Amino acid sequence: QVQLVESGGGLVQPGGSLRLSCAASGNIFGIYNMGWYRQAAGKQRELVAAITSGGSTNYADSIKGRFTISRDNAKNTLFLYLQMNSLKPEDTAVYYCNADLPLRRFWGQGTQVTVSS
Repeated sequence: QVQLVESGGGLVQPGGSLRLSCAASGNIFGIYNMGWYRQAAGKQRELVAAITSGGSTNYADSIKGRFTISRDNAKNTLFLYLQMNSLKPEDTAVYYCNADLPLRRFWGQGTQVTVSS
């Protein structure tokens, strides 16, 4: 089992920045890929960014050049981050952290990001 807890969401003005964090605990040694997804109201959940255990990254076209995904291992916790710059109203959504283990994917509870003036 893996537990994922996101934090860092909130209300920000257009052009502003936020940094999302996701703390993974439990069977973190089995995790290979991790990622951030988002789901806006009335829309399907979509991939924002992903990172492999080797550090390779993949970004959605809509956020390339504005968002950066990174991961960091602490003693018993694995952290996933999403640095979001130049935020736009269309970035408003619930952002979810996910972690992939063999044969199973885990999700966090989500954190709301609202970009509005």
